[in-house]
Amino acid sequence: MHGLTLSNAHLAELLWQAAQGETAHRSRALERASRAARFWSEEAAALAESDRSLTELHAVGPWVAHRMHEWLDDPPSIPEPGPDRRGFLTFAEVRRVLDAEPAWEAMPHGDLQVHSTDSDGKLPLADMAVAAKALGRPFIASTDHSQSLRIANGMDPTELAAHNALIDRLNRDAMTESDPFRVLRSIEMDVFMDGSGDMDGEVLRDLDLVLGAFHTKLRVTEDVTERYLAALQNRSVHVLAHPTTRMFGRRAGLVADWARVFDQAAHLGKALEIDATPARQDLDVDLARLAVERGVRWFSIGSDAHSAGELAFLPFGLAIASLAGVPRDRVLNYLTADEVVSWARGISHG
Repeated sequence: MHGLTLSNAHLAELLWQAAQGETAHRSRALERASRAARFWSEEAAALAESDRSLTELHAVGPWVAHRMHEWLDDPPSIPEPGPDRRGFLTFAEVRRVLDAEPAWEAMPHGDLQVHSTDSDGKLPLADMAVAAKALGRPFIASTDHSQSLRIANGMDPTELAAHNALIDRLNRDAMTESDPFRVLRSIEMDVFMDGSGDMDGEVLRDLDLVLGAFHTKLRVTEDVTERYLAALQNRSVHVLAHPTTRMFGRRAGLVADWARVFDQAAHLGKALEIDATPARQDLDVDLARLAVERGVRWFSIGSDAHSAGELAFLPFGLAIASLAGVPRDRVLNYLTADEVVSWARGISHG
């Protein structure tokens, strides 16, 4: 394998695999470095080539740096990642992609999945809105969880009404100050096996955007295509959120005939989400590319932020869209807030 330049993704997998055969202390150090490698803003190989210390990288101490130098100097065969670690971009890759196509970040774009303390977020919605505005987002969708996801403090109809009233106050205050920033009344609604949601359609009628998501039976191995087709048929669902439900190092995601799923989304005009959380990246590049090929018209990108710092995850989704060949004019984030609301109403009443 001489001549191969190891990327951070390669190193992350080598570190992960090496951790499996070490003592507990060393295993933890290698696994920490493996997880951190996905967030290094520079390629470790570039640091080594410029004679900088690899210990500049987060979670890399002298012993781990020595192991990495051995691999960089004499690249081994790269082990195939397990299915729960396959197809994830690193932050260094994201930066290369977006630096090459700066319009993805330069053009105004909203964030279409944001959480607050009204479900399982760490900050009140007003604070999340301030943080998003500081990043230059013209709008966000406030997508706290619905009532059946009790582990995430999902909102019941009364709590959702109070949440919507808060959003209305925030938007009125912004308008009074001639601030164009806007919060969309939204929800991440649990969708059951038969395609029904856990919130009544009348309750959802006042919302600007509804994300439908699966949060149960996520480790089944049989084909669940019909589950997806049923969810897309739900008139209240505008966006299918984190579609495969995969999670880095935890689960590979659900199995489906994705061509059929995407054909249905295209037929119904529904949007597919690219969840930008680094541990999700869902859809991934390959599936997003297939969705484009199957004629899916709309994509929605959300940071899935549960804290102010996580709002900065959005570029992972932008990079996936870019690599998959998703045209920006097919990404809801690049519409205005009013255009997103009008689009969603068309889906509900079309």
